[in-house]
Amino acid sequence: MALVSIVTPAFNASKSIAKTVASVQAQSYSDWEMIIVDDCSKDGTYQLALDLSQQDERIKVHQLKTNQGAAAARNFAIEQAKGRYIAFLDSDDRWLPKKLETQLGYMENNNVAFVCSGYDVVNVDGTKIAEFMPPKRASYYDLLRTCSVGCLTAMYDTQVFGKVMMPLIKRRQDYGLWLELLRKGGECHGIQEVLAQYSIGGGSLSQNKFKAARYQWYVYRQVEKLPLLRSCYYFVTYCVNGLLKYRN
Repeated sequence: MALVSIVTPAFNASKSIAKTVASVQAQSYSDWEMIIVDDCSKDGTYQLALDLSQQDERIKVHQLKTNQGAAAARNFAIEQAKGRYIAFLDSDDRWLPKKLETQLGYMENNNVAFVCSGYDVVNVDGTKIAEFMPPKRASYYDLLRTCSVGCLTAMYDTQVFGKVMMPLIKRRQDYGLWLELLRKGGECHGIQEVLAQYSIGGGSLSQNKFKAARYQWYVYRQVEKLPLLRSCYYFVTYCVNGLLKYRN
């Protein structure tokens, strides 16, 4: 079996991280390591994560010396990763039990290096609000039009790509990573099955979209270095697709 390294940034996640960890421990595929990087939480998240790691040696816990944001925390975890495959799971989201088994089987059977899947959008109490299903294939140019890769479902093969880091920006850093992977060639394969639950916390989908839009433009201009007119074109398509992204 191939080791999967699970990247989990954590900040003030004491109310959710135990359930997140439990969803990983419930996986039907057991050859994994979960790398939790605490970004200087103030609510006891770090100690709670340490307690969980003492009960399961597959859980590795680190703490940044200063608060640096999710991108830095994820990159630190990627640097520490020992697995062939890199997967991502934030400290307030959860996986369904066959997430890893399903994705690894697909990758190995189809010789694919980058996959994602569908996921449910849920409230903090677990009530389903919407569902997102990615396209079966997405190229670099497809992803410029809309981000169809949910971070909590993404997984890539380091034997193909090497360890690829996220751009150090406040938001949309995962989107920057997906673009970097696809710029190297190939496609992201979207498994047509819900394999995770994305929690929106106290916010709303519309609020999240508004905040993301500002950083979407930043990615176009400052990370991807796209010309102004191309950036405008892709931003308009992103906004239109964003209105249609989730299914109730």
